[in-house]
Amino acid sequence: MRSSVVLALLVAGCAATSDDPLVWSDDVVRTRSREAGDVVEVARFSGIAPDAPLTPWQPWFMRRGNAPTDYRVVHVEGAAVLQADAREGGSGLARLIRIEPQRHPWLEWRWRVEAQPGANLKATSGKSPLARLSVAFHGDVDKLDFEDRTKLRLAMALTPNGLPYASLLYVWMMNVPAETVIRSPHTDRVRMIVVESGAQRIGQWVSVRRNVLEDFRRAFGEEAGDIVGVGVMTDPGDDYSRRRGYYGDIIFRSANE
Repeated sequence: MRSSVVLALLVAGCAATSDDPLVWSDDVVRTRSREAGDVVEVARFSGIAPDAPLTPWQPWFMRRGNAPTDYRVVHVEGAAVLQADAREGGSGLARLIRIEPQRHPWLEWRWRVEAQPGANLKATSGKSPLARLSVAFHGDVDKLDFEDRTKLRLAMALTPNGLPYASLLYVWMMNVPAETVIRSPHTDRVRMIVVESGAQRIGQWVSVRRNVLEDFRRAFGEEAGDIVGVGVMTDPGDDYSRRRGYYGDIIFRSANE
């Protein structure tokens, strides 16, 4: 069945219409206004009561049928933060939002990865990130070549959510040097930047501040369109061992801040 779907998509070509978009970011740009003010609080987990609903954040699945990561607000060292407990499968947590990166280029957050008793992080995290923070961007799909447009259409058909025009992921890796840019093996529209590397700060809070405009230019070699979503993701280890991480507030600041 899947092969017939793939063949039909290839035969149909990759021209997008408003009724048949290649990327989910079309709908965000069409229906949402850009955020205003010098500070955009994408996630204020510190103001949510433990175990309260996480609205407007929502589960985000990479594969159908995956057991979801358990995301909930808990108190750690006297502060409310988002806890991510991944035991199998894994999923993300995302918020759809529209931000103009030229106006709000500075992204700030903090995160923490917990060491699990008896786990060998070098063995269980040799390939996959310990933690991810993703930023989704909109753009003109007509600029992309046939192969990229085909992959976007396949992703829209064969995954729960599809893809935006481009995704920039900030990741914590074990064995890859900081500031390395990693291309996804599946699509050229996803790039990762390593912002924390190694186990030296496992169990500690790590604060991060990034200029998303500069990072997007370096990763993709082009100018960024509007930001249309922000997400976090903690999934199990390479051997499906349990992982636990924490995420603090996520904020965009204006160029004047």
